[in-house]
Amino acid sequence: MSKELWDRYCETTYWNEELGFGLDISRVRFDNTFITTMTPRIKKALEAMKALEKGAIANPDEDRMVGHYWLRAPELAPSPELTREITQTLAAIKDFVSAVHQGQIRGAGGPFEHLIVVGIGGSCLGPQFVARALGSVSDPITPHFLDNTDPDGIQRTLAPLREVLDRTITIVISKSGGTPETRNGMLLVEQAYQEAGLDFGRHAVAITQEGSKLDKVAVKDNWITRFPMWDWVGGRTSETSAVGLLPAALQGIDVSELLNGAAAMDRLTREPVASANPAALLAMMWYCVGEGRGAKDMVLLPYKDRLELFSRYLQQLVMESLGKTLDRDGKEVFQGIAVYGNKGSTDQHAYVQQLRDGLNNFFITFIEVLSDGGSPLEVEPNVTAGDYLSGFFQGTRRALYENGRDSITITIDEVSPSSVGALIALFERAVGLYGELVNVNAYHQPGVEAGKKAAATVLDIQQKVLKAIHSNPEPRPAAQIATAIGQPEDVETVFRILRHLAANPGRGVVSQHGPTPAHIKFGGSAAR
Repeated sequence: MSKELWDRYCETTYWNEELGFGLDISRVRFDNTFITTMTPRIKKALEAMKALEKGAIANPDEDRMVGHYWLRAPELAPSPELTREITQTLAAIKDFVSAVHQGQIRGAGGPFEHLIVVGIGGSCLGPQFVARALGSVSDPITPHFLDNTDPDGIQRTLAPLREVLDRTITIVISKSGGTPETRNGMLLVEQAYQEAGLDFGRHAVAITQEGSKLDKVAVKDNWITRFPMWDWVGGRTSETSAVGLLPAALQGIDVSELLNGAAAMDRLTREPVASANPAALLAMMWYCVGEGRGAKDMVLLPYKDRLELFSRYLQQLVMESLGKTLDRDGKEVFQGIAVYGNKGSTDQHAYVQQLRDGLNNFFITFIEVLSDGGSPLEVEPNVTAGDYLSGFFQGTRRALYENGRDSITITIDEVSPSSVGALIALFERAVGLYGELVNVNAYHQPGVEAGKKAAATVLDIQQKVLKAIHSNPEPRPAAQIATAIGQPEDVETVFRILRHLAANPGRGVVSQHGPTPAHIKFGGSAAR
């Protein structure tokens, strides 16, 4: 490494000793002109974030605030009522978890030993990441996650738990209570409890908005308890709400420390001077490498197994927040930053070859963890397995930079509740600041809603298809059935519905092979 690079590293690296956190931007090719040019823009972005924390309407589409920052600093909430709700909910979570761990709240077969979390997107990605990052073999309760509407996947998760469901607590997480994936998972879990002769309500907890569909089910069926989701907390920023805190606390994770780490990072990232604000620096680097239009993807490489799921968590946080067709002025911008990654040094044997020698359409975000943990066994004289991991990280960073690839490195002392909370808060703030820099609303998701509406349309067509098949079971091509139900422009949709139904026994549809999709015939079956 040249002295010039060493000097640049010393000049541009941010380090906070108290938090044990560092941000190295020396391997991004920017100059002082860039920082000078960006200073007025990042200052404006920081002012917008300050207004957000004071309760400004962040999502005009839904006329709502965005206040996940208040979850770790309730005193900053814009009203005493919100402050009280946040603090009371945290206290209620801790009291509930204490009662569970002490066996005062228990299942039909004894104290709870397992936990099923039913959710989707932010209602499951955050809890999964934290569980993997901070879990241990001595956890009092073992967590399991259902995060899809795949019946086979649900069956695989439930199968090993069927003999211990009487000691398993289930948390169902849905703000509206109408999210199909979560509802479906809940119904299949409830069926498993019923088949085991157990009262599901005695083992179930809801995290939802007051008065939602899920809330009404929990009240009607006498679930153990309910915790709130507020409309000012988005799913992808809900990890420090009951959504993330309750599962983590039940698992045995110190959620107070997780909140403290997030709060400490929030304080650092409120700093008005950009060079002393790690989230501002991160957002500016994203802008620099992507030319302000997401021209390059983010490849996340944490060099620690515990952080393996961080890239999945960040995919939703970054891509759902920033992936927008229109900016706030209604101009077509097609913004976004694609995120992918796994972990080091696994990726040295996977796609680092392409990263170094292939298309230069990405930037790397390394996460370095200083404390090795595990065994200090020397696998070679004076060399441990952890030394190898550090060596692979440093070697990859150097090799990529030498071949013109930009990278950012985040360093933490160790993987702990505090450092995980800090990482979550850092990226939440960086996403918000970058959204301001490129003038997009980071707090709405019209594309997600469009996908939900399209899925609902498909299921509506399916009902018409089944009605047509049952009224006339004679085998016919999909085009004829599409015409019969008044959907002649949706032949492919009808075909795919029929093919799926025919592949699942008991749905009342059979198929007859043909040389092309247009020649395959579908008819009714008596076995239904």
